[in-house]
Formats: sequence, structure tokens, C-alpha cells
Amino acid sequence: MLTHAWLIPAIPAVAFVLILAFGKKLPRGGSEIGIASVSICFVLALAVATGWIGRVNHPPASEHGTDTQEVVTEHGTEPAAEGDHATETEPGTEDAPATAEEHGAAATADDRLPVASAAAEEAGEEHHSTPPVVREMKWFQSNGINFQVGTMIDGLSTVMLVVVTLISLLVHVFSTDYVAGDRRYTHYFAFLSLFTASMLFYVLSSSTLQMIVGWELVGLCSFGLIGHWWEEKPNSDAALKAFLVNRVGDIGLLCGMIILFFAAGGTFSVVDINTMANHGEIRHFLLLMASLSLITAVMSKSGQFILHTWLPDAMAGPTPVSALIHAATMVVAGIYMVARLYGVFFNGLSIGTGNINALAVVGSVTLLFGALLAFVQSDIKKVLAYSTVSQLGYMVMALGVGAWTAAIFHLFTHAFFKACLFLGSGSLAHHIHSFDFKKDMGGMRKTMPRTYVTFLIGTAALMGVPIVTSGFWSKDEVLAGASMLGGNGDGYTFALVMGLLAAACTCAYMTRLIWYVFFGEPRGKSAEHHLHENGPRIVLPLMILAFLAITSGWTNLPAKVFGISVPENLALRFEHFVEPTDTYFPTAANGFHHPEFVPWIAMVSLVAIIVGAGGAYLWYWKGMGPHGITERNRFARAGYKILENKYGLDILYVDWIAGSFKGPIAKAANWVNQNVLDGVVNAVGTTARRSGEAVYRYIDQGVVDGAVNASGAGADGAGEILRKAQTGKVQAYGAYLFVGAALLAAIFVIAS
Repeated sequence: MLTHAWLIPAIPAVAFVLILAFGKKLPRGGSEIGIASVSICFVLALAVATGWIGRVNHPPASEHGTDTQEVVTEHGTEPAAEGDHATETEPGTEDAPATAEEHGAAATADDRLPVASAAAEEAGEEHHSTPPVVREMKWFQSNGINFQVGTMIDGLSTVMLVVVTLISLLVHVFSTDYVAGDRRYTHYFAFLSLFTASMLFYVLSSSTLQMIVGWELVGLCSFGLIGHWWEEKPNSDAALKAFLVNRVGDIGLLCGMIILFFAAGGTFSVVDINTMANHGEIRHFLLLMASLSLITAVMSKSGQFILHTWLPDAMAGPTPVSALIHAATMVVAGIYMVARLYGVFFNGLSIGTGNINALAVVGSVTLLFGALLAFVQSDIKKVLAYSTVSQLGYMVMALGVGAWTAAIFHLFTHAFFKACLFLGSGSLAHHIHSFDFKKDMGGMRKTMPRTYVTFLIGTAALMGVPIVTSGFWSKDEVLAGASMLGGNGDGYTFALVMGLLAAACTCAYMTRLIWYVFFGEPRGKSAEHHLHENGPRIVLPLMILAFLAITSGWTNLPAKVFGISVPENLALRFEHFVEPTDTYFPTAANGFHHPEFVPWIAMVSLVAIIVGAGGAYLWYWKGMGPHGITERNRFARAGYKILENKYGLDILYVDWIAGSFKGPIAKAANWVNQNVLDGVVNAVGTTARRSGEAVYRYIDQGVVDGAVNASGAGADGAGEILRKAQTGKVQAYGAYLFVGAALLAAIFVIAS
């Protein structure tokens, strides 16, 4: 499967076509096609994961040395000396590499990378490398350059395949009950399949050009799913907002990819670009410009401050869509892009040798400011949406401080507990058709016990409750990464402080949410309806996700926890299998280091949980605290208004920028059109008409017609004269002949 991974995105793409063509004629409206296709994809993803684990445990380079070999030196690429490690692009093809015809005109990747990093070896670091499996074929040709399309399988793409297919499968199953009877049931499942195919295509991309295509396909599908109920204006507005805000970031994406293409000598290859960046073959200034441009794309697609405003509004779509978008697909596309091109960002932003950079700042600001906005929401999905913004900030911050594995590990665990929470919110609202937990919920732990337990587990994981939840292991690894010593010896202090503050805020707003939804007396619609637990198609996905919200954290246990050694076969398994080790990834020579478990950070994190959750408990359960402070204190009231107005960003974007284009700027443009452009057109027309009249009157009538009339009059006069000369007398004609002959003779005499 490592060489046939292209089947995984192809299957749901075919399912999309089949659902549209035949879905309405099938008993279950086409949902059976979607579920079957994504189930097959999940099995194939597990097969890829199994193959990759075996490849890491038994690297092909250690078994043979017969392939064409190259070693990247500081002076360029040279053939490897005898005994150097060899690269491999497809397992099982060492002795007889497959031809293009044998693989459907698909060519394996160039043997362009060394398996061992000389720089790492010089630094004294053991560097046991596993090359990626890259399979490519010609896509198109332009200006003599062949552009490839293909798949790249390594630990990063493997874990994304598993996460995307599993979450998509659970969302498909959940949706069969949640959107049953929907007016566009078949189209809904068709777009789910296309969305899944687009994300899978994106994560398997072997080139930046292919990534751009996948990136845009994901955005297009999200537009269709967010606006699924487009008849209601807020839903269509939310879809348009998501689409347009992401277009802003796409300008940065295109600029960054273009810079990298020319900086790398005219290649879109992910492996080549990263390798050149790690070996200093691309100017630092160009890497910096490319990184800053691409950060803009990350800010829009992954909901980073200040381009995060589309993400909460995207809750207008069906809840399963919210779970899929905000847990495993669209919003992590930016995180994946940074992780995939980490050689560019790591070297361009000097992550390994500094203690501040644009990526770390963007993530740090987002994780705290996003968490604060969750406090003033009364819609359960919007609380979870701002929680997603905050958690995405953790991932971006981790990448910005050099904790690559921590970022991807947090992406991995977050996918499960956030999908659990989103689907849990859908379970809660399935019967009452409301997400307003302050008006229409309360006391629901008694009527929906399974949803309550799974939601509570997801919340505990989001808070990072120590030891027992996955969120603890991944979040604390992120914070440990921020505490690592930077170039000047004091680490990313700003990022660490912001991360700890956000952790306390997360515990506080989730405790508030738990109280409003599950405790107290039923309010509004929850009191009016006879509520009961949902059926297995809704509850079973919740139970699976809750289980994974606990156990997924065990995949990357530290080597030591509070001085206690973890067995080697259990410690850092995620890091071992997922983190790239080939030369397209930074090494110690570039300043890359791994964070270790830091006891004091774990203790401070525990204090943050106690302070945040404990404070909210005292406020809501016990009624303690300065209630009504926003009414008594103008500073508290001003702070609340700032949060309620979302820092004024929607006012800036919707009222000022968009409103200006729809209002004053549109009116000004209309005035220019009516008075300037139309005036010029009318003036040209009037001038042309008057010029035509003048030409007709003076030239056509006066000159042309006058000349014609004059020639006619002259001919008439000459005719009259000649007519009078015709007397009919022979003597007169003889005289005329004689005179003519005399004149001719005179002319000949003079001429001679």
C-alpha cells in the first residue's frame, strides 16, 4: 500500500460521482456508498500505517546498498561513495525497479536524498534514517519543465490518513441519523465524500503545486457544506465569509509557493525544497519571505488571529460537518502545510537559534485570545469553535518553537476529543433543535447519560487533566517545547506564559459550559421536550471518540515521568514512527531538538487546571464571586464589550471593509460610472454625431456634391457649345479639320 496510496483519495472521489448519479435511487439515499467508501479508505490507511511502521523498524537502507545513491554535501549533490546508505522509493523493488509501464506510467521518486545526515553524524547524534516513499508520474509540461503529480508517504502523511479516514467514517455514521430526512440528504453525503477525498489528496501531495490544488478543493467543499442549508441567509453568509476570508490567505499561499519554486531552482518537489533549505542551498532572505507569505495562508485556513473570524460562523453548517472541519480536515490543513514544509519555516524563521519568531507569536496570541472569546458565547458550538481556534494556536505555537512532534501529536489527540465534543453537541441538540445552552439546556446529564459521560471525557481531554487524558500528554509536550533553550539560552518564554494562561482559560470556560448544559434545572426547549438518549448511530461514534480521547495520549509517553522510566517499547512511539528522519527534515545541525518531560511545567499546568476549573466551579456551582461586576464596574463592562464584539474584527471586516465596498465605495464607483465613464462615453458619442453632421453638411454636401455638380454643369456647358458647332454644313467641318491639322503641325514643329 505504500506505493498504491493513491487509491485512498481516489475511492471517495469515485463515491462522490456515484452518489450524485445513483444516490437518490438507493434505499439509503447514497449514504451507503459514502460509508462503504470511507470504510475501505480507513482499512487501507491502516494498511499504510502497518507498512510504514514495518519500514521504520526495518529501514530499507540497512538491508541493501544497490540503489543509485546520492549524498547531499554543502557544495551540492554528488554520487555517494561505496558503503554509503542508499535511498529507496518503493519497497520490494531493490533488485528489479519497476518500469513506468508496470505501474501504469507512474514513475518512482528520484533517488535524490541521502539516508544519513553527515551533519548530524558530525554533531555526534545517532541518525538512523527512513526515506519517504514517493511515487510520481508526469502531470503536465510547461516551458520544457515536467511537473509531477504523485504521493509521498512518510510518518506525517500516514498519521493524517488514519485520522482523516477514521473521523470521516464516524461522521458519516453519525450523519445517517442526524440529517435523516434532510431535503438534500444525498447531496450532503456526496459532498462529504468529496471533502474527504480532497483532504486525503492534499495530505498525500508530493509537490507544492499539488498541495495548492488540494488546499483549494478543501476550501471549495467546505463552502458547499457550511452553506448546506443555503435558503437561510445566515448560513449562506457564513459560507461566503469562510470562502472570502480564506481567499485572503490564499494570496499568501500562492506568493510563498512561487517564491519557493524559483528559489529552489524551478521545482515544486516537497522533498527537494526542504532538503535545499536544510543544507543552506536557498538564500535565507527568500526562505524568510516564503515563510511569512505562507503564514498568512495558515492564519486564514487554520483560524489564526486575526483571520479566524470565519471559523465560529462556520457553525452554521450541520454539526457533523463542524466536527469534520474543525477536528481533522480543513482547519488543520495549515498546520499540515507548515509541518510538511518545516525545513523552510525552521530555517527561514531561525526557529532553532532564536526565542521569538512570527509563527510562535501568531500561535501564542491566537491560543489566548481565542480562549477568551469562548467566555461570552451562549451557543455551545461557538464555544467549541473558539476552543478550536485556541487549540490550533497551540499547534502553531509548537511549530514556531521547534516542537514539531508535539504539534502533530496535539493535532492527533485534538482530532479525537474535539470530534467527540462537536458530535456530543449535536447529540444534545438533536431533539430540541437548539444550541443555546443558556436558554434551552440544563440538567441534561439525567436524560442523556451516555452523551454526558462522553462529553465529560472529551472536556477532560481538552482541559488536559493529568495522566488519564490524551490532552495532558500532548499539551504538556507543547509547553515543554516552549521551555526548551533557544539560541540565547532562555527559551520561548512569551509562548510558554501565553500557553499556561490559555490552559487556565480553557478549564474555566469548559467548566462553565458543563454547568449550563448538564446541571441545574432544564430550561426552555429542554424542559418542553421529553428528552431521551439518542440511538446507536449517534452514541456509538461518541463512545469510540471518548475512548480514543483517553488512549491516544499513550502513543507518545515520555521516556521518564517524574523520574519514573517508561519501558522503551512504550515510550515516544509516536515520535519514533511519525517524525521524519531523512534530510528533508531539520536535524541537530540545524538547531532542532526534542523536548523532554518537564515536571515543573506539568505541575504548573495542573495548577492552571485547578485555578481555571475551580474558579468556574465556585462561580457557577456555589454562586461565589463578584456577580454583576460588568454592571457595576466600567472597566469590567468595557472588557466584556470587547469580547462580545470579538475585538471589533467583525466590525472592521463586515461594517468597515465590506460595508465600505457595499456602501460609500459602491456609491462613489456608481457616481464615477454615471458621471465620468458615462460622461466620457456620451461626450464621445455627441462629438462623433456632431462631426458626422459637419462632414455631411460641409464636406459631403458642400465639397463632394459641389464638385460632382460642377463637373456635371461643365459637361453640360461643353455639350451646349459643341452642339452649336454642329451646323450640318460640309464647309464648316472642313474648316474645323484644317484648323486642327494646322495646330497639330505647329505642335510637331515646335516639339522638334
